[in-house]
Amino acid sequence: MTTALVLRAQGIGHLLTAVPALRALRRSGIRIALACPPELSELAALTGVVDRLIPAYGLEPIMWPGLTDRNSDLPFFPEIAVNLHGRGPRSTELLADLRPRRLWAYAEEAYPPGPKWDDDEHETRRWCRLVEWYGLKADPRDLLLPPPMTPSPAAGAVVIHPGGTGLSRRWPPERFAEVARAMAGEDLPVVVTGSRKERPLALLVATQAVLPPQIVLAGRTSLRELCAVVAGARLVISSDTGVSQLATAYGTPSVTIFGPERPERWGPPRERPRHQALRRDADPASVTTADVLKAAAAVLNDGLVRR
Repeated sequence: MTTALVLRAQGIGHLLTAVPALRALRRSGIRIALACPPELSELAALTGVVDRLIPAYGLEPIMWPGLTDRNSDLPFFPEIAVNLHGRGPRSTELLADLRPRRLWAYAEEAYPPGPKWDDDEHETRRWCRLVEWYGLKADPRDLLLPPPMTPSPAAGAVVIHPGGTGLSRRWPPERFAEVARAMAGEDLPVVVTGSRKERPLALLVATQAVLPPQIVLAGRTSLRELCAVVAGARLVISSDTGVSQLATAYGTPSVTIFGPERPERWGPPRERPRHQALRRDADPASVTTADVLKAAAAVLNDGLVRR
């Protein structure tokens, strides 16, 4: 079977938006070695299409096992290298340095022809279009993940996720607290999620919402457990971050507050009304608490009807 090294060395949301393209590769009979951060290994396994994970961070050099370990079960060089990381040239150069037989990437002067990059394209469609240019069939709607075989510690809860990469993309914590307090006031169970580094922020939200610290799951769940929490949640409310992409992947009703990025590039599919994307301008704080509560009520009601 042909082996492809696929570069997608970024976070949760980046991996999830590349799932349809990865599945297109797998359906064509290509074995996938995914170069991504090792902490995403559990999520990569849930996609059902990744055969091997190659530890990689951002634009650091890729240590392809065959280059240093001749006993590796991978070919000495990757047969195909696929750039699902960015437009290049640096990401494309990283793959070209491994001397693959074929290199799939967006057009760059120094490399073989490829499709033209479109800045305004939705991230999921972007990577589907890349593999389609090389002859594969991809479906941008093929985003869903199977629930992890792990019980949720908070089944049926409203998930409040105040963290995220980059302060400019975060909604103010006091507004997350107002929403959490409103949800709890409707007798809905509430949990606050996040990474270990985000635990102080999550505790701040719970404190301002006058909710007990026991509801804070931030720093207490593995990635697989976080997937289980989102998969079994009643609603997910977050800024534009990887957890919002998890909600889309599990079909869990969600409200996502956008700021610098536009939903047209990173938001949920338009044909899925159970996922609401809110944005007024480049500052997430321009979205009000009332906006979020209104959207939450809409998706909760829609979810109750559909279930």
